Amino acid sequence: MGLIDEFKEFAIKGNAIDLAVGAIIGASFGKIVTSLTDDLIMPPVGFLVSKATGGISQDLTSKFVSLDGEAYKSLAAAKAAGAPVLGFGSFFNTALQFLILAFAVFVMVKAINNLRREPDPAPTAAPAPTTEEILLGEIRDLLAGGAKLPTGTAAVLDK
Repeated sequence: MGLIDEFKEFAIKGNAIDLAVGAIIGASFGKIVTSLTDDLIMPPVGFLVSKATGGISQDLTSKFVSLDGEAYKSLAAAKAAGAPVLGFGSFFNTALQFLILAFAVFVMVKAINNLRREPDPAPTAAPAPTTEEILLGEIRDLLAGGAKLPTGTAAVLDK
């Protein structure tokens, strides 16, 4: 089988198509998570940080610490000056995006695994009684009905 034939077989199988669909949906979902954190979650968090720090900035992603000791107006100004900075606000934003995305993927995988689980096997019927059990049951029924065992039976049962 040639290389082209192997590639056709791979591409036609569902694996490559599933991977492509997953990548497209993943990229779109990533944009949704980015928008969720940037537009809905971080503004209130930034506002709370602003209140706690005396109203310096409401945008949490602009929070940074300059390592050279200089005071810069913004993170962009510090980066433009080539100053070493710790952009903890931007890191916090990215880490929050990751946590949201990881939790969403966890929930999705858990749901898919629940759908894929095989149902519990149906209970099997009890095994048929052995010949010995059938004979003992008949003897029990005969004795319960007041019947007497034939002579010599007791000797066979004692063995």
